[in-house]
Amino acid sequence: MKTKLPLSLLAGTAVALVATSAMAGELTFTGIAAAKTDAEKREAVASPSVTIDGNTHEIAYHVLARSGDEIGNNTFGLLVDENGEPVKNEDGSTHISVDADFSSLLTVGDKLFNITHFESRPGAMYLSELKQDDAGNLTPVSTEAIDFSSFGGLWVPCAGSFTPWETHLGSEEYPPDARAVEEATSMDDIDDYYKPMIRYVGLDPASASIEEFKKGFDPYKYGYPTEITVKEDGSYTVDKHYAMGRVAVELAKVMPDEKTVYISDDGTNVGLFMFVADEAGKLDAGTLYAAKWNQTSGEGAGKADLSWVDLGHSDTAAVAKALADGVTFSDLFEVADIADDGSCAEGFSPSNAEGRAECLKVKDGMEEIASRLETRRYASMKGATTEFRKEEGIALDPATKTLYVAMSEIGNGMEDAAKGGKPTDKYEKGSSNDIRLTANGCGAVYSLPLGSDDKIGSDWVASEMNGLVAGTPHKYAEGDEFAGNTCDMDGLANPDNLTFMDGFGTLIIGEDTGSGHQNDVIWAYKLSDGSLTRIFSTPYGSETTSPYFYPNVGGHGYIMAVVQHPYGESDEDKLADPADARAYVGYIGPFPALTN
Repeated sequence: MKTKLPLSLLAGTAVALVATSAMAGELTFTGIAAAKTDAEKREAVASPSVTIDGNTHEIAYHVLARSGDEIGNNTFGLLVDENGEPVKNEDGSTHISVDADFSSLLTVGDKLFNITHFESRPGAMYLSELKQDDAGNLTPVSTEAIDFSSFGGLWVPCAGSFTPWETHLGSEEYPPDARAVEEATSMDDIDDYYKPMIRYVGLDPASASIEEFKKGFDPYKYGYPTEITVKEDGSYTVDKHYAMGRVAVELAKVMPDEKTVYISDDGTNVGLFMFVADEAGKLDAGTLYAAKWNQTSGEGAGKADLSWVDLGHSDTAAVAKALADGVTFSDLFEVADIADDGSCAEGFSPSNAEGRAECLKVKDGMEEIASRLETRRYASMKGATTEFRKEEGIALDPATKTLYVAMSEIGNGMEDAAKGGKPTDKYEKGSSNDIRLTANGCGAVYSLPLGSDDKIGSDWVASEMNGLVAGTPHKYAEGDEFAGNTCDMDGLANPDNLTFMDGFGTLIIGEDTGSGHQNDVIWAYKLSDGSLTRIFSTPYGSETTSPYFYPNVGGHGYIMAVVQHPYGESDEDKLADPADARAYVGYIGPFPALTN
């Protein structure tokens, strides 16, 4: 099903429309209708065909594996501790995660591998070897949990990307607030979200003391881009890139220069970050920047010029030493109360990050480490914009040098405090009120043209951020077939992860929505005319996670597509068989090879 959006929703599209001149071919999906019946709402279903340069090809959604599947000698999605032993739930059962997220395809020599994130606490990544038949169908032949014990475990791995040097670049989302953990005096003071992580070191969250918790849980170990390099024999190396900073990493996306990296930061009152590495293909040292939104229009999803606040240079070794030394929040900062007007005492700087307004002063000699372990706080203190809400996926059209960033909601700190942003103190106090937009709970996708910046030393620096396409809030009348959905069914609802079909002018947009759409979908957005085509629909209560386009893997193209926690985010009462709640890891395709 294809719909053309009103021009009012296409703010900033001019850049994208010009970009279509670089297209190498024409591609159109056969759309699918929005799920209406109970049976349709239980399906994971994709477009049946795609037309490429006038030739139609049959495609479908193919499931590689579901969480809990036995593949070779291991259980896909089983969480394990630092010793490789199964993690247990409160009832004593082994914990098999239904929270599958980013899933990559890696060609290494004559072998094909898949790495899948499981967005849990402790988190997991599974490395699977795949076989590919002549028609392009993929089947897993073995799987194993990737070992993160040398880093103290893996925390909430969310989205990811594929580097130009063909490695898997992962993430750690929603890192714990180190100040809150340090100040806690009992387990009642610890956020329930953090507690399951101590299972990684063999502790029981239900019985652990605060002393045991703090000994087994260092919040500064989590919140970084991760990189996995796989060899043809199936062995691998793992890195956490401390030099790139610590935020709620949705994903890091490397530009074609192999040095410039954009990092999206999920949550409330978050920033947009850019890392410029010292050397191409190496992410262990470089300079970190945070975006400053300088608003030029408050219409729709808004427009802004971007400037970049320099957060300084660092390297992984320096941060790793600080972690080994057991650095704490109070080692980095002095703290003072913030005034009612958001101002601070002399020598202190305001911050609206990490869910609180506070006045902070970096202790002498700790600037470099503070910039990497408390990146969002440090950026806020330096005057960068930390007002974004639910910043999600990143995609790139390299031919036109256009970056795309999804914002799942426009609200909270993105609202104009002067016009009654809600509530002002919680989200705006300690900020500059840089972003002044009207709330839109259905979210938007932005386009960011990239160009050269001699001072930064990169040809891939974003200078603007323009609303491209937004969802439309819509109240369906009682009795309507779509009653209960709060975003227009022919438009976006909480855009999450993105991928770009290079050469075909098509941006793929996945949703992570609750009431916006009862069934989350993936859309194909055609830049040439602003049309949206629904190409994938997921079962009740699911999230579409991390669609990612691979134009040519062994002579075939794929869009990886994962269905996270079916029946788990809403509509739990619809679950008839517990097996239906298992995550799906699969792909839309196979396409013919789609290289330029």
